[in-house]
Amino acid sequence: MLRAVWVCAGASVLLCLTLATTAALAANATQAPLREPDSCREVRLADVGWTDVTATTAVLSHLLRDLGYHPRTTLLAVPVTFASMKAGDIDVFLGNWMPAQTKDRRAYLDDGSVEIVRTNLVGAKYTLAVPAYTYAAGLRDFSDIQRFSETLHGTIYGIEAGNDGNHHILELISRNELGLGAFKLVESSEQGMLAAITRAYAAHEPIVFLGWDPHPMNLRFDMRYLSGGDKSFGPNFGGASVLTLARRHYLTQCPNVGRLLRNLEFTSYGESEVMLGMLDRHEAPDEAAGAWLSSHPRERAAWLQGVTTIDRRPAAPDGASRALGGRADAFRSWVTLRKIPVGEAVATQVQYLKEHGAGFFAGVTAAVGGMIAGASYLLHALPSPALVVLLGLLAWYLQRSLWLALFVVAAQLLIMNQGYWQAMLETLALVLVATIVTSAIGVPLGIVTAQRPRLAAVLRPVLDLMQTLPTFVYLIPTLVLFGLGVVPALISTVIFALPAPVRLTQLGISGVSKSLVEAGEAFGATPMQLLFKVKLPSAAPLILAGVTQCIMLSLSMVVIAALVGAGGLGVIVVRALNSVQVGVGFEAGLTIVLLAIILDRMTRFSRH
Repeated sequence: MLRAVWVCAGASVLLCLTLATTAALAANATQAPLREPDSCREVRLADVGWTDVTATTAVLSHLLRDLGYHPRTTLLAVPVTFASMKAGDIDVFLGNWMPAQTKDRRAYLDDGSVEIVRTNLVGAKYTLAVPAYTYAAGLRDFSDIQRFSETLHGTIYGIEAGNDGNHHILELISRNELGLGAFKLVESSEQGMLAAITRAYAAHEPIVFLGWDPHPMNLRFDMRYLSGGDKSFGPNFGGASVLTLARRHYLTQCPNVGRLLRNLEFTSYGESEVMLGMLDRHEAPDEAAGAWLSSHPRERAAWLQGVTTIDRRPAAPDGASRALGGRADAFRSWVTLRKIPVGEAVATQVQYLKEHGAGFFAGVTAAVGGMIAGASYLLHALPSPALVVLLGLLAWYLQRSLWLALFVVAAQLLIMNQGYWQAMLETLALVLVATIVTSAIGVPLGIVTAQRPRLAAVLRPVLDLMQTLPTFVYLIPTLVLFGLGVVPALISTVIFALPAPVRLTQLGISGVSKSLVEAGEAFGATPMQLLFKVKLPSAAPLILAGVTQCIMLSLSMVVIAALVGAGGLGVIVVRALNSVQVGVGFEAGLTIVLLAIILDRMTRFSRH
């Protein structure tokens, strides 16, 4: 009996030792550094251009760099992001808003090309919103929007074309739900929409726009979310959760990064704080993320729990594990810390102009907007068959070519057949007005510079800057000063296209044969007579080539103009790009090409 007791006791001790050893091994395994292949050193992240996603992606990038990784962020639309993850070109996406992106995500979850890591944010919102003063006036529900159509100018403001929120609004408009059939959606960008809201607040005007939380707009504006959008955006004001996604097998291939992703969880207030640094203090995303992480050591430590550096050393909670990169990086940091405030000076000047020149910019907006509205009205007022015939006859009259006339008619019929006639007319109105304004400025300026070499020397670097500065840069100040719509699009187009007529006119006038000029002077011609009867006729081919170039450059701006709410064919192209609609993108692109060919062939110099 006693022997049996000792045997049982020994077995119990052995069992306890076994369990203890197993637990210790499990604990060590949990804390053990996770081995990763060299391919995990680069982490490819997707940013869809929303400030909240940019902020969270910047926070993750900052943490990864501290651990010795090399994060690389690519700006993509939501559908393109999912397609890129399936193709293995993107590893991680932090901005999966649900249920708004249910349709976009479903196919990729079904085939296993995208995996859910975790929910990184709860309690988000995403639906239509209005200023508090508009809410107090009675616009509190989706069903109230139609009653305010006159004061809203029949307009709802969204973000980039192809976005799922815009899609919900377009569906309401197309089905004429809640009486919204006569409304139009201005699709531009997040920052473009925010600029429109800022202008509306300053003028105390009503506005309906896409709103979401987290975002600094909730801190910057006194705003209210509209009820009644449950069918389109979901209950609880489009109540949403934001998920972290990874491509297939990424979590097993790169387990250390996977552990960080599983730890990463945000709050609405925390995200808004990072975004506030980006939008109000104009900090770069990485700078804003770094400042926030430095002031929130508790959150940083929680996210780095169980995570190691890429060389499997314990992660320093204060970020000290980041390699300094030697003397070259130290020198670069020293220079960067003494940054010349070029951008800050320009921003200050633009803000000064905005505050002190509001009347002037309002006048320009009214004048330019009126010109484009008038051109658009004339084009839309003509019956489409009459416009097709009229342009065909005009092509024959200008070039005396029957084949060109037939091509112009056939091209217009093809555009109409594809369903892009109205969008084509909007683009044509913008291009025609932009060409008239640009030519009215550029041709006289080219004539003056041809006769005053010193002025030409002064203008040369300015024209170089206008031609080489990225076109998106033009949109920033014009958007701030003139708001969303065709006005900033036209002004940006004029700035971009102006060098062509100036330089070609200058070249044409300067290249007039001296013998012709001397002959005119010998016959007693005055300087004005020499200009109009000798120089301009001789320079006509180059001057007209400048006008043609102006038309082509204006057409090249249609997609960029769509980013500030100009409408037209550019919106269709951007929407197709953001939703990966190959067929629609090709159709819209073909329409732009046909319009370009029509305008180019009709405006070529002819001596008939």
